[in-house]
Amino acid sequence: MFDKILVANRGEIALRVIRAAREMGIQSVAVHSTADADAMHVRMADESVCIGPPPSTESYLSIPSIIAACEVTGAQAIHPGYGFLSENANFVQIVEDHDLIFIGPTAEHIRIMGDKISAKDTMKALGVPCVPGSEGGVPDLAAAKALGDEMGYPVIVKATAGGGGRGMKVAQTAADMESAFLTARSEAKAAFGNDEVYIEKYLTTPRHIEIQVFGDGKGRAVHLGERDCSLQRRHQKVFEEAPGPCITEEERARIGKICADAVAKINYAGAGTIEFLYEKGEFYFIEMNTRLQVEHPVTETIFGVDLVQEQIRVAEGLPMSFAQEDLKINGHAIEVRINAEKLPTFSPRPGRITQFHAPGGLGVRMDSALYDGYSIPPYYDSLIGKLIVHGQDRATALARLNRALGELIVDGVDTTVPLFHALLQEADIHSGDYNIHWLEHWLETNLQDG
Repeated sequence: MFDKILVANRGEIALRVIRAAREMGIQSVAVHSTADADAMHVRMADESVCIGPPPSTESYLSIPSIIAACEVTGAQAIHPGYGFLSENANFVQIVEDHDLIFIGPTAEHIRIMGDKISAKDTMKALGVPCVPGSEGGVPDLAAAKALGDEMGYPVIVKATAGGGGRGMKVAQTAADMESAFLTARSEAKAAFGNDEVYIEKYLTTPRHIEIQVFGDGKGRAVHLGERDCSLQRRHQKVFEEAPGPCITEEERARIGKICADAVAKINYAGAGTIEFLYEKGEFYFIEMNTRLQVEHPVTETIFGVDLVQEQIRVAEGLPMSFAQEDLKINGHAIEVRINAEKLPTFSPRPGRITQFHAPGGLGVRMDSALYDGYSIPPYYDSLIGKLIVHGQDRATALARLNRALGELIVDGVDTTVPLFHALLQEADIHSGDYNIHWLEHWLETNLQDG
């Protein structure tokens, strides 16, 4: 058993890991920048170490500083949370070279899944259904045009090292290909230092469905159903739920088994999420996240498991605490991401919290590191909380979400709470009849200046 782990993150996810460790009798070390000296994760941890100035490149992304923090505190393992260094294979290798344990998958698995072409090739070989597209990177515009003509339009041009919607452009017709190809390459070069792109068939009305998997690193793995994350703005998720309102039990069992078998074959260790576009009963692989997801609480809620504690157990070399037959869905859960942003532009709004009150009651969970008087720094992501609700069915969960949003108080800064109040008035939200483009179209006509 670990005696002490270091949490290489900040905010609500750092607090989430600290709480899980404490329940297991494990001490925690928080790291922080000078801007986060008064943050809640620093206050709640058993120890804390300042690792640099506010810019994340000089603090939360500083590998030498994090390794040094382990050495001075005696932490035996590192939990990366999500974001920052959580999917950095080089970091994992350095952690292992210093005789420390990385609470997550191997550097090799992170490296394979971090490149979208190698990820797709690997998944295809493991029997996971993929979107039709190019075999590897597309070298030039002539090749791109030939592929577009062969597959049929629309197609999407994607950066091989992409993420967060950057380096992605749609060509609706052959006439659009030159602009889409050159723009995607330019954005990819600027964002990732790598201008390689590939091309896939563009699905017109898909949903975003992701499968939660968990492996013990020794050839055993399970799936924990799906999450529907179709409500997105600029490829960023804002509303996530489980189970998916459009997925049947038969579909869940089929795609879940495919995913669990795939990660078992490669001896994957820990939590992972395999993401798909889903259209007309078919699943098409898009990427795998080799870490804990922001939306993991909805899965925890309907299955009654603690994924963070399970990550720690597997990293310690212990067997998983559940088998596939133990995992039964109970009810419905929804998560909404509360950001410190000004509507309708969604521009970040850091500032001082003058009053914070978290909603409560049956079936309500609030993951947040806010407190009265806390000053949200301007240097990091604008996510300030996740509101998760659970009910016996989807209608109950939606009603509970509406009630909980009404109880939530975050004064002093603008937030995205009004967006969710407005969405809950829409018939499509209550029926579950939407796809990945629905929110963008809704925002164009329903959330304007003035």
